[in-house]
Amino acid sequence: MHITGSCHCGNISYEAEIDPAAVGLCHCTDCQVLSGTAFRLTVQVPKEQFKLKGTPKIYIKMAESGNKRAQAFCDECGSPIYATAAIHPQVFGIRLGTCHQRAQLVPTRQIWCRSALPWLEQIDAGKRIANQSA
Repeated sequence: MHITGSCHCGNISYEAEIDPAAVGLCHCTDCQVLSGTAFRLTVQVPKEQFKLKGTPKIYIKMAESGNKRAQAFCDECGSPIYATAAIHPQVFGIRLGTCHQRAQLVPTRQIWCRSALPWLEQIDAGKRIANQSA
């Protein structure tokens, strides 16, 4: 599937060819903190299938595995764009909150579930407030 996306301010944009069956939710505590929310929606894409316009700011973090991971985000608006290996990146984990087609991308797996916030299963869809202003 061909996807496009951009940061909130538009300084960084991308396009990629992805496998929609590979979309997943990550519940790790790093994703929670770095995204500012309960989980992150991500899809892995090989370097050859990911085209980036603009230059993101890179933050290097140490993963629980001990690997260094590059976290790319817009230095103007702060939108997270992708994560990859800090050295010789071959695969990029696109942050699908920035993807224009995100409504079509249904997660097929969840990872780092031991860190999932316990209240996620208690959310009642019947209590949703539609079109509430921010």
